[in-house]
Amino acid sequence: MSDRIFGSILTILALTFFVSATQLESPFFADPLGPKNFPFIVSGAALICSITMIIKPDKDPLWPNVKTLIKLFTALVVLILYAFSLKTFGFLLPTALASAALSYLIQPSIFKSSATGLILSLSLFTIFKFGLGLSLFPFPKFLLG
Repeated sequence: MSDRIFGSILTILALTFFVSATQLESPFFADPLGPKNFPFIVSGAALICSITMIIKPDKDPLWPNVKTLIKLFTALVVLILYAFSLKTFGFLLPTALASAALSYLIQPSIFKSSATGLILSLSLFTIFKFGLGLSLFPFPKFLLG
């Protein structure tokens, strides 16, 4: 029964995402595919998965234990805080802290998590800034002047 409830909720979310993607406007000099296709693909895949869950649910679904649910909730909070902190604190610090926190949730080792956060933050910044040409601020704007 829980699979069908989750499938129904996911169906509503996928359809809402699809409808909101139809509201996107294409700029004059845009990619031939345009900005709408990726949301259409994601919502289509989510819709297929959700309908499959409604039609063919698991007979005896296994739910995660409380410890795993707490880790999942913590990861969700970390990602939300990360999204809100990027504009204020730049790219490097929030990315290092968020990836270190998520790494710590996977394997609780402060040294390894800190190293992962630092290396991932610098690597992603290099790829996004110089490889893809995105205009990222490495540090907070008030420090850069």
